[in-house]
Amino acid sequence: METPEFTVEELAAELTAAGTDESLDLAGGLDTDWVALGVDSLVLLETAGRVERARKVRLPDDAVDVLRTPRDLLAAVNALLEPASEART
Repeated sequence: METPEFTVEELAAELTAAGTDESLDLAGGLDTDWVALGVDSLVLLETAGRVERARKVRLPDDAVDVLRTPRDLLAAVNALLEPASEART
């Protein structure tokens, strides 16, 4: 069974649950850095933890420093999901 891709909608929901303003629109800002989007490091850290628990992945310890945009975070999570999906096939 293939693991579903981590989506923009899922990321937006995790960001909202972590304390980001619900009006945050990621669709047009996937390549915009977190600061410009108004997402502070504490919310990003909480979001990373929520994603790790929900998707049962382990992001790098320096993820908050290295993953500078929503697209970076989506790519990192999806890259971690691919090996898990391949192991089951």
